[in-house]
Amino acid sequence: MSTMLSHAIQNFPASSGWAARVFALLLSCSLQLQAAVQPKTKKTLSKSGVKNIVVVEGVRTPFLQSGTSYADLMPHDLARAALQGLLNRTSVPQDVVDYIVYGTVIQEVKTSNVAREAALGAGFSDKTPAHTVTMACISSNQAMTTGVGMIAAGQCDIVMAGGVELMSDIPICHSRKMRKAMLTLNQAKTLGQKLSLLSKIRPHYFAPELPAVAEFSTSETMGHSADRLAAAFAISHLEQDEYALRSHTLAKKAQDGGLLLDVVPFKVPGGTYFIAGRY
Repeated sequence: MSTMLSHAIQNFPASSGWAARVFALLLSCSLQLQAAVQPKTKKTLSKSGVKNIVVVEGVRTPFLQSGTSYADLMPHDLARAALQGLLNRTSVPQDVVDYIVYGTVIQEVKTSNVAREAALGAGFSDKTPAHTVTMACISSNQAMTTGVGMIAAGQCDIVMAGGVELMSDIPICHSRKMRKAMLTLNQAKTLGQKLSLLSKIRPHYFAPELPAVAEFSTSETMGHSADRLAAAFAISHLEQDEYALRSHTLAKKAQDGGLLLDVVPFKVPGGTYFIAGRY
């Protein structure tokens, strides 16, 4: 998933060939939002002297079941494709993008700053800053609000923000005891020291550590948190089920009606194009 954020239209370089298309898109979005959510007798949300920050466009790669066609990919592969798709759809030049920020939950060790790797893979200059934020399931939302904050503070004019998760290849670590033994072994100078350290390794050291679904500090899982919040706000299971059913029903209706046009084609290396994904 990738989203482009920007502020007031006049801050775009008017001489650019893509400017007119973006101007029209922003103006169209602004008018549609105003008509949809604000009565004509109400004042708009924009304030004098305050930047009017807008979402220019958003895209995503198709959703697939884990362990299937995306099994040989890495998270930055999908993020790169989303960034490229966003550039293609908006025709915005790469050199006018001020910042890129991405959210992720389970970080790949080799590409811990997935935003940076995706940006370089998508052809952005190494001078374009990019960082990754991890904040559990709200990571991509936090990436977007971070972009909004940068624009509001005057640091940036155009920010790309998004989120990526690849459940087909989650990092599985050695146990903490095994990691400690390996690091100590790496510091050993003589063969005798190495053999002595190796003799202390026990079979249970080889048991892998899977990513935890529970929060480290509280040991609370998402299910526990959901039940606690539901009780605090007096939301019944029936109300939750009805809301979930309505959400999926409307999403399916929108997709069947051709209203969800955010999916961009993605070519799996050695595979086929996936043009339509699940909502």
